[in-house]
Amino acid sequence: MKHNEQKIAYQVRTTAIIWGLGTAMLGICVPLTTITQSGIILPLAVILGASGSTVAVWRSTRRSDSKTIAESQVRLLAIETRIVDLETICSSQEFEREQKFQQLESEQVELSVPDWDKR
Repeated sequence: MKHNEQKIAYQVRTTAIIWGLGTAMLGICVPLTTITQSGIILPLAVILGASGSTVAVWRSTRRSDSKTIAESQVRLLAIETRIVDLETICSSQEFEREQKFQQLESEQVELSVPDWDKR
């Protein structure tokens, strides 16, 4: 959840910067439109540029999130595969070990202990 809050905070800060600069550019456009007699073209270009930038900021984080999710799913699948492989290895080694113990028990090897009292 904290990652999501950080992402939204980043988007809000970036949007504020874009529109702050856009407002400053609109302030510059007012005298320029009277000098160049371009009419509404310059202010419209500023508004469209700021709007497009805002959309790009808010959509780019969605793409990166979906990319991160896809990468996480691939990593999870790889980890699950490794776990299954390790479980197979461990269970086969335990099975072999149990067979060896059973074989040793069935052989009933007698150990002779020297009698230290006779020396």
